[in-house]
Parts: sequence; C-alpha cells; structure tokens
Amino acid sequence: MTILPDLDYVHKQQNQELNLSGDDYSLLTDLYQLTMAACYTGEGIEQRRASFELTVRRLPEGFGYLIAMGLTQALEYLAKFRFSSSQIAALQATGIFDQASDRFWSLLAQGKFTGDVWAVPEGTAVFANQPLLRVEAPLWQAQLVETYLLNTINYQTLIATKAARLRDVAGEKATLLEFGTRRAFSPQASLWAARAALAGGLDSTSNVLAALQLGQKPSGTMAHALVMALSAIEGTEEQAFSAFHRYFPGAPLLIDTYDTVAAAQRLAEKVNSGEMQLTGVRLDSGDLVTLSKQVRSLLPGVPIFASGDLDEWEIARLKAAGAQIDGYGLGTRLVTGSPVNGVYKLVDIDGIPVMKQSSGKVTYPGRKQIFRSFTGGKVKADRLGLLGEIPLEEEPLLQLVVQEGKRMQPLESLATIRQRTAASVASLPQETRRLDHPVGVQVEISTALQELTEKTKKQTAFAQRLVEKDAK
Repeated sequence: MTILPDLDYVHKQQNQELNLSGDDYSLLTDLYQLTMAACYTGEGIEQRRASFELTVRRLPEGFGYLIAMGLTQALEYLAKFRFSSSQIAALQATGIFDQASDRFWSLLAQGKFTGDVWAVPEGTAVFANQPLLRVEAPLWQAQLVETYLLNTINYQTLIATKAARLRDVAGEKATLLEFGTRRAFSPQASLWAARAALAGGLDSTSNVLAALQLGQKPSGTMAHALVMALSAIEGTEEQAFSAFHRYFPGAPLLIDTYDTVAAAQRLAEKVNSGEMQLTGVRLDSGDLVTLSKQVRSLLPGVPIFASGDLDEWEIARLKAAGAQIDGYGLGTRLVTGSPVNGVYKLVDIDGIPVMKQSSGKVTYPGRKQIFRSFTGGKVKADRLGLLGEIPLEEEPLLQLVVQEGKRMQPLESLATIRQRTAASVASLPQETRRLDHPVGVQVEISTALQELTEKTKKQTAFAQRLVEKDAK
C-alpha cells in the first residue's frame, strides 16, 4: 500500500517552522526506511545483526569499469547519524507513525550508528556485482542508512569514473578543469561533483566553495558577458581584454565572443611586442579543430583551452583530428549522464545468508570479499568470494573502515585518492579502458560462494513449499 500525503497536514505545516536545518541528514531518507524500522521494532527484531552490501548491477553503457568514490562523505554521515528531538517531533506530527510502538521513538532518540563498515578504498576500479561497501549493524541502523549511502556513492562514483576516463583519453599533460557547477543537479551535488572530479583525475574546479573546502585553489577564465559589457562601454574587445588584465595580469582570455581569429591576431601583436603577457586563451564554440590550429599559428607559445559540452568521446575525436588544444573545461557532460545503478541489498541476517531471486535482480548471499589478482602489474582477474576465504596470491579489496561505530583509518587526502585512481586505471587491461565496446575484467565466482548460493536457493524453496503445504 502506498502512503499518500495528508493534505490537512500539509496545509497545517505550510506556515509553521519545524526547526529542521539542512544538516539534519538523518532524516534525508526514504519514508519506507523509517516505516520498516518501526515495523522491525514492533516485531522485536530491530537489534538483530544485519549485513547489507552496496553493489552495481550493471555498468553504464559504454563503461568498462567504475571508480569507487563517495566513501568519505558516507562515513561522515554515519558518524553524525542522530535523531534530534525536533526531528522526532516532525515525524510524529505527520501522523504516519501513530501505530508505532513507544520503543520506536526511544530507539530514535537514543540511537546512533554502532555497526561495522567494510569498503573498497576510494579511487579503486570495480566492476558489476561487486560490493563497493558493506554495512554490518543492528537491523534498524543498517536499514535506515541505505538512502544516503546510495545517494553519495552512486553519484560520486559516476563523476569519478567519467573524470578518470577523461584523464585517460586526454593524457597526463593536458590540463582538465571542472566547470560543471551550474549544470549539477543541486548545490550539494555540485560540491560532490567537484570533489569526485578532482579525485578522479581532474586538475582543478571553478567551484570556489568546493575548492576552498578541499584545500585547493579554484580556477577559471571569464564569461562572454564581461567581453560584451566592457566592449559596449569601453568601445572594443581589445579594450575589454586590457581592462580585465589590469586586475588579473596575464589571465587566460575568452576569445570567441566575436571573431576568434581576429582576436587572436590582435593578441599576437601585443604578445610579440612584449606589451602583454598571456597565460592562455579559451575557445568555447565553433570548429575547435580548425580554430585551434589557426590560433596556435598566431600564438605558438600560449596554451589553448577548449570548452563547450565536451566529454571523453569528443576529446578523443579532437585529438585524432589534430586539434591544437592543451586543456579542456568539462561541465555538463561530466556532472550529468547515465546514472550508476547502485543497489543496497540484505545479504545476511543474524548469521543466516539471504538472497534476492527476482528475475534480473538476483543477488549473491552472504558477506563477501573481492579478491584481485595481477600479472605484470595488470589486473588479471577478480574473484568474488566469501569473507572468510583465504586469498590465493590475490589482494583482498574490501577493508574494515569502521568498527563498532568508530573510524579505523585516518581520513585520506585528495592527492592520495587521486594517485590511487590513476594507478587503478593504469592497472586495467587496455580493452577495459577503451571507449568503444570495452571488455570488463573477468569476475569469477568462488566455489564456496557458488555452493552457498545453491544452498540458499534450496532452503528458500523448501521453506516456501512448507508454507504452501500448511495453507492447503
């Protein structure tokens, strides 16, 4: 049954302040997480130990791998997981939970995250049906945190993967700038996108808040508006450039507002005469291949940046066509695109392995580990097995990062995560990294996991037959 909005409640609350701030993220969840937690409490099973794993059923089309990202924000959320009195009052005022037991409200009032978390380090390459993260905690806690964990990890994993692909295609020498704030899905998403892009391999972001929060220097050029405004008032495009350089000497200039080649010619005269220092020019429209070649001939020592709905496929095309471009501004196509289809599924309850058997959505039971093998510094294969299995000259990827609610490892720097991303991508086979028809790394299912899967299926089928027999 779908719980529909109570219009009387909505009308009553429209002009009332519930005193809920934007930092109250424990309520940033789907309603059914709370209704399930209330049900668990009423049935007396809320403290049963549960294990949920966050996996990706399938990679976005055209992707051969993913770069895991978002763990830092996930752990920050878990550390602050609390329900304030104002949050509880707001929930009670909805009337939805009128039949919930008093123990449910006590649970929320006193509760915090006390479980364990296993996760692959940020910047690690992963593939479909592999757990990026596992939460082992009392059932009510493990259930309630699902929505937020999926939100941050799905989105940041997408952005980090696209950034890693952009870096792989553009090469290490190219300057890659994140310009996507205005096209991200929300202000919060823009901060996460900037972080994930930098961790995935980009050099800097234009998002001032994100950059300063991350200890980075923001970067950018100018918009056409400045050129048009100052040209209209001062008289010419050249005077607009001069005015900008009075306050930001040598800063890159956007030269395609009117006539790109003519602008480059005038700038070349000033640069060649020593009248102007210029650290770059940006092209935002037109035939970037032809224009970049013309600008390069006029300004041979000046870096050329390109922008305008670019992605890894377009950069590959530009490079193949011989475009003379030193750096790229990445925006819309970086921070949007095909979503990462991450899901969060129960795999064990009170030591009992469980699995989903829905058509097209089957999951593997039990707490799992990813075992990765290498040959010649390249990923050879992955083996998905059970947590207690012994590695066979393999590297276990999932690490214990939170135990009994406490962080087990210090916060990693952005530079460390970026280095891991670069190393992860470099370790992948070329056919996995290519843009056209990539082939993912082979993921084997261990014998022990196969046996547990078959055993769980049989137990589920047997239990169902008993229920059907009793019903007759």
